[in-house]
Amino acid sequence: MYYNNFALETRRELLIKLSKLLVTDQLVEEIERIPLEMRPKKKQPIRCCVHKDRAVLKYKLMAILGYNIDDEEDELTPLSEYAKQSLEREEFTDTILTVVDEACSACVKVSYTVTNLCRGCEGRPCKMNCPKGAIQMINGQAHIDHEKCVNCGLCQKACPYHAIVYMPVPCEEACPVGAITKDDDGIEHIDKDKCINCGKCITACPFGAVIEKSHLVQIHKSLKSDIQNVAVVAPAVVGQFKANAVNIFEAVKRLGFDEVIEAAEGADMTVAHESAELKERLEEGHTFMTSSCCPAYTALVDKHIEGLKPQVSDTPSPMIYAAQIAKQKYPEAKVTFVGPCIAKKFEGFNAKDVDFVMNFEELGAYLIANDIEVAECNDGTLNENITGEARGFAASGGVTNAIIAVTGDEFKPLVIDGLDKKNINMLKAYSRKAPAANNFIEVMSCEGGCVGGPCVINNPKVAKRQVDTFSKGK
Repeated sequence: MYYNNFALETRRELLIKLSKLLVTDQLVEEIERIPLEMRPKKKQPIRCCVHKDRAVLKYKLMAILGYNIDDEEDELTPLSEYAKQSLEREEFTDTILTVVDEACSACVKVSYTVTNLCRGCEGRPCKMNCPKGAIQMINGQAHIDHEKCVNCGLCQKACPYHAIVYMPVPCEEACPVGAITKDDDGIEHIDKDKCINCGKCITACPFGAVIEKSHLVQIHKSLKSDIQNVAVVAPAVVGQFKANAVNIFEAVKRLGFDEVIEAAEGADMTVAHESAELKERLEEGHTFMTSSCCPAYTALVDKHIEGLKPQVSDTPSPMIYAAQIAKQKYPEAKVTFVGPCIAKKFEGFNAKDVDFVMNFEELGAYLIANDIEVAECNDGTLNENITGEARGFAASGGVTNAIIAVTGDEFKPLVIDGLDKKNINMLKAYSRKAPAANNFIEVMSCEGGCVGGPCVINNPKVAKRQVDTFSKGK
């Protein structure tokens, strides 16, 4: 379910302010003022004090500059120094997500808590059913000893007044692979060996403490250089603005890109290769194959379901094919993939033809900083050779629909819409025993598909309608 919140708005405001400083060539000189402007002394602080609020904003800006928070060696190093180093930076790491520890201190460890709805009833089923003797009655009220509690939840189920509530840690609850956990100081840490970069922790954290590192500074620097630049834009972009596809692609080009290539052009190549691969595998006796275009899903298989690896398609994603097209046309160009996905930054890091990845939030901020009104950009044209099915990849079921158009009746698909714990367990089961009724499984990490990605700027339901309209040529 998509919800907007003020932590999300803070992140977008930071992106816009930093982008404006880039465009006006004032990043180093003025970046220190951003926390002061956003959290002035007279404004009611969100946390204990205005200084804490400003410290949180400083570290979020560090992430936008491309730094892991753990990179800090001296707390007295000013933002201006990080900005200067970021402008000179050439190399990146494969660490995509970072945790702002200053913002990550409000959540308690997962536990059950007794509220004031407790009536101290004679039956005391909470105490009777607790397997660890963790509940005691004090002054007529039930109390849980969290040193003994094992979070089994039996007390909550037994309470006739619903007086016991479950208090999750939102990011941990959202992570489908258990990659994020608290240390003894209450700070969350992300285990890279488990993390699939799905981004669910980012959208779940109500304090915005989990943040994605950005290539924004390097993209701006490249666009202002003499180097050729090509943008490969994901089909989900059509659902992000109140404008048509021509407006959007032209707006992206006006940022300074020499050409804009639809990732859907690569999607047509993915469909052709994946359809042929499926037919070949079935003829060889394989019972089923899964899609491969979602990098969060392929990371899930690599790290958590190795038994499913032989069933994953070998076909590259649309981003890879479209980037190859860009490099063939402009061999010396810098290629920037623009999309809604965090996992694409990890995929892009390992792809020789992709130089940078920009998410939709960053795109929106950069358009605002450049005073580009998307709806007014009418000079562009569309690639008429791209199929509607390829442009429909942005929504869950899009890959399936595209392959159906090629393979026909022999194709028996199953669409897994979103990677949660339930769907992951189902995939684990398929790694041991093939599904009886399906020979192709499409897997998308985000509910709704790419239109529901962690970095979208429009309601996914609205975005899907816009993408559907575009893919059908209306």
